[in-house]
Amino acid sequence: MKTPAQRFLRALRVLSVTGCILLPPHPAGAQTTDAVVAGTRPPVKPNSVRFAVIGDSGTGNAQQYQVAQTMQSFHASFPFEFVLMLGDNIYGNNSAHGFRKKFEEPYRPLLDSGVKFYASLGNHDDPDQRLYKPFNMDGKRYYAFRKGDVHFLALDSTYMNAEQMSWIRRELSGSPAKWTICYFHHPLYSDARFHGPDLDLRKQLEPILDDAGVDVVLSGHDHVYERLQPQHGIFYFVQGSSGELRRGDLRASPNTAKGFDSDRTFILIEAAGDDLYFQAVSRTGETVDSGVITKAKAKAAASGQ
Repeated sequence: MKTPAQRFLRALRVLSVTGCILLPPHPAGAQTTDAVVAGTRPPVKPNSVRFAVIGDSGTGNAQQYQVAQTMQSFHASFPFEFVLMLGDNIYGNNSAHGFRKKFEEPYRPLLDSGVKFYASLGNHDDPDQRLYKPFNMDGKRYYAFRKGDVHFLALDSTYMNAEQMSWIRRELSGSPAKWTICYFHHPLYSDARFHGPDLDLRKQLEPILDDAGVDVVLSGHDHVYERLQPQHGIFYFVQGSSGELRRGDLRASPNTAKGFDSDRTFILIEAAGDDLYFQAVSRTGETVDSGVITKAKAKAAASGQ
C-alpha cells in the first residue's frame, strides 16, 4: 500500500513536453520546482536503459517496413537495446511465412545488430506466439523482466483472469526498481473513436497499478499515437500505429496531452537515473512528441527544496 506521502509525491511528478509544460494539481502551499526544457529528447546517457516501443505492427505492408527502416536509422544515434511490442504483432497468417514477412524481414537489420524484441499479445494474435523464440516470451502469456533500474511487466489484456491478476500483485509487490513499466494491448485510457478505453480492464487493473506505484503504462489497439495527462500519478501512452493507422481517429479531450493520427509512429525511451525521456517518431522521421518525466524534481518539490 502507498503511504499518503508517496501518493503526494506521485501527484507532484513533473512532466516536460513539446510545446508546453504540464504540472499536476498540488495542495495549497506546496512548493514546486521548474520543469526541464520543453521538448527534451533522449540524451543517450552512460549506463541508461534505452528501448523502443511499437504496437499493432504486424501488417507486412510497405508502411511497416518504412517504420522499421526509420527505427534502424535512429538506432545509429540512439542505440536502443530492445523493443517492446504492444500486441497485434502478426495480423492474419501465423505460419512461418507470416512471421518471416511481418517480423523477421522488416526488423532484420535490428535483429542482426543484437536488438531483442519482447512481445505482449493482442486480440489479433494467436496465443501460440508465446512459443516463438524471437518474441522472448519464454512460452508465457504474461511475464516480467528487469533491465537496469527498470522493471517491465508484459500482460495479456485479452485474457485477463484471476490467476494473472494475482500474479500481477505478486510481481509488483516490493519491487526495488526505480521505474516500473507495464505494457499490454488494450488501453485503459484512449481518446480514439474506434475503440477508446477498455473500461472493464481499467476497473480491474488501475487500482492495482496505482497502489503498486507503477510509473508508465504502454498500450496499443487504437491505431494512433496518444499521450494522456497523468491519471492517478501514472503516465499512459497509446502506441498502436506502427503498422496500422486510423487517420483522423483521435478526438481531443481534457485528458489528451499530445496526439498524432496522421502517420505511423514508434517511441524511443531512455531511463537514466531519476529521468525517463521519451520521443515519439513518425514513419518519416519527424518527432511528433518528446519530453521527460522526472522523479528527482518531484522529490525536491515534496521536500520543499
